[in-house]
Amino acid sequence: MVTISLKELLEAGVHFGHQTKKRNPKMKKYIYNERNGIHIIDLQQTIKLFDEASRFMSNVAAQGKSVLFVGTKKQAQDAIAEEAERCSMPYVNQRWLGGLLTNFLTLKKSMKKFKELEKMKLDGDFEHFSKKDASRLEKKYKKMEKLFSGVKDMENLPDALFVIDPRKEAIAVGEAKKLGVPVVAVVDTNCDPDMVDYVIPGNDDAIRAINLFASRISAAVAEGKNQFASTGVPMPMVEAPTEGAVTAETSPEAFDQELLEMNISKLDYEMHEDEDEEEY
Repeated sequence: MVTISLKELLEAGVHFGHQTKKRNPKMKKYIYNERNGIHIIDLQQTIKLFDEASRFMSNVAAQGKSVLFVGTKKQAQDAIAEEAERCSMPYVNQRWLGGLLTNFLTLKKSMKKFKELEKMKLDGDFEHFSKKDASRLEKKYKKMEKLFSGVKDMENLPDALFVIDPRKEAIAVGEAKKLGVPVVAVVDTNCDPDMVDYVIPGNDDAIRAINLFASRISAAVAEGKNQFASTGVPMPMVEAPTEGAVTAETSPEAFDQELLEMNISKLDYEMHEDEDEEEY
């Protein structure tokens, strides 16, 4: 069972939400309190809900099904690609191509064309064309690479999505919802949790937070895949481990003390690295 600890969440800055003025009212139940104009996320809920999400992801993979990792914001691009590749799952980390899910069969033809073009490039076939044609093919390859490199081997629709920032990835989440594909997402205080099936309340901007969640979800998927490979039996749903429960160590009082000791300062505002970027 893949778990996550309060200490890890605090060290990664997962508890830092957005400025209070940017709060989505639907996120109220996931907010612990407010400090210096920033909402503090209730990490007790993050631990509990992450356990549920990771168990779900393990079960999906344990049934031989696929998970599509999605995160196109600059802070998430590397982690999404690395962790999806680590558990051999498809990913989108550059730009979501509208219709990737809802118009999958048509776009699958484009994926096939990209694979053919990629093979030509790897085999050195571009060199056999004129300089002008080779340049044209290279430009076409680079354009298609951004769209299809992470999904080129996706033969069927994914059975679940793991998303960093469902607000940023609203089109992807909307397509999944339309098709009934479950969505697991890291949901910040400015997001609408109703669009997500498995909400993981947390900072979706800080690189350390993104890396932590992406790596643990990847580990959960890999765990499920290993079971499927060895037995072919779906992983049973199990109760959350005691580490995820509210104990003396992770009680609200202990959590509050941890926050006080961390001395929230101006540096904490930097945990949201795109706080002042253009709204999506």
